[in-house]
Amino acid sequence: MARIVILGAGISGHTAARYLGKWVGKQHDVIVVSPNSQWNWIPSNIWVGVGEMTAKQVTFDLDPIYKKIGIAFHQARAVSIHPEGDTETDSPYVAVEYTDDARLGQSANITYDYLINATGPKLNFGATPGLGPEEGYTRSVCTPAHALDANEQLQSAIAAMKQGEHKNFVIGTGHGMCTCQGAAFEYIYNVDHTLREAGVRDKARLTWISNEYELGDFGMGGVHIRRGGYVTNGKVFSESLMVERGMEWIVRAAVKRVEPGTIYYETLDGNEHELAFDFAMLIPPFAGQPLKAYDRAGTDISSDVFAPNGFMKVDADYKPKPYEEWSKADWPNSYQTPKYKNVFAIGIAFAPPHLISKPMQSANGTPINPAPPRTGMPSAAIGKAVAESIRDMLAGATEPTHTANMAEMGAACLASTGSHLFKGTAATMAVFPVVPDYETYPEYGRDLDLTFGEIGLAGHWMKYILHHVFIYQAKLRPGWSLLPD
Repeated sequence: MARIVILGAGISGHTAARYLGKWVGKQHDVIVVSPNSQWNWIPSNIWVGVGEMTAKQVTFDLDPIYKKIGIAFHQARAVSIHPEGDTETDSPYVAVEYTDDARLGQSANITYDYLINATGPKLNFGATPGLGPEEGYTRSVCTPAHALDANEQLQSAIAAMKQGEHKNFVIGTGHGMCTCQGAAFEYIYNVDHTLREAGVRDKARLTWISNEYELGDFGMGGVHIRRGGYVTNGKVFSESLMVERGMEWIVRAAVKRVEPGTIYYETLDGNEHELAFDFAMLIPPFAGQPLKAYDRAGTDISSDVFAPNGFMKVDADYKPKPYEEWSKADWPNSYQTPKYKNVFAIGIAFAPPHLISKPMQSANGTPINPAPPRTGMPSAAIGKAVAESIRDMLAGATEPTHTANMAEMGAACLASTGSHLFKGTAATMAVFPVVPDYETYPEYGRDLDLTFGEIGLAGHWMKYILHHVFIYQAKLRPGWSLLPD
């Protein structure tokens, strides 16, 4: 009997866990380690952040769900990985520290035959002084608790506006190298919708600030779409949405610090600016979780296992090369680590080989460019592919059998405005592939038959339906494995 340990229970980790539980859970041990007791459908945190949903509607307890398929759950934080064991044991193991109330602070070593690192990102608010809801002056929607705080502040601002006050709202990214622009993009439209519903939109100035070179980049180097019989780009599509709603935007910007009521940012030309705010929701940059790795002798090998940003190295080409030489072949296929063939990294936990958007620096040398997106659909696809490979390796395969190259998969983004079934709309964007493939699609790098953008009520309905479908699936309801990931 083998033991598969999964670190993390987000979209990618939970996807891998539920499939492995279904496929091999009766023959082998499947263990999930996560510092949080609950699963969170993160895309719907946007609705929590404007009061359209409660935290209970976007979360559920993990332990009872895993018991359905014989998975052991440990509410704990992984501290270090020992892929060669140590001088006392030949078995590779993970050192963990428990975070549940009953065992808070206690430590343990959990041995494994296969390890999946799905730890997701560290929300690196500390990279920008004054950023974040806990030690700074900005809001976030990255967790349910953050989203609840954002809504509380939003409702307070609305109450003041109903008394005649005018407010400045700033939404976007809080660092020069952020990813996840899509979450902030969706949030600004939900705030706009909420202000209109409250009858105070005329008293609000809404400003988008981002490290994108231009609107619609989203860390994917921009996108061209076929719409209404002609080809346009994501910049035109995104700008038109903002113009229609009276929003302003600032791009090519790195937020350098935040003080009460003021955002200080630098632009690509090297100039520094100030932006006043009453309410700001800025997505933080992501870093890898603070995991260490040690060899059998106890030597720190973290720099061999992890990239400098803390994400785990996998079967990608990490050799530095000019932007013009980057290609789809650089991107990982199996997500297996190079030296330790029984270790995989999935979702945000794997280290991308390079940016997708062109790397840029300000005149002062400040990097201002989005990091590659790896959330949502790509995370789920990668998690399932690795689960399939481990299933087959347990059955005798000597190498991973399934791949999930981001240059061979598509992704869709549904940016809603409110959750009301008849009053909401959504901007729907789909791209294929995520990483541009100029060998197959030399003109635009993507298949324009599968890359499109629309806005309307139908996309909003789809967003609402998917919220319920994915939570149904994640709860392992009857027929869950028949539903798309």
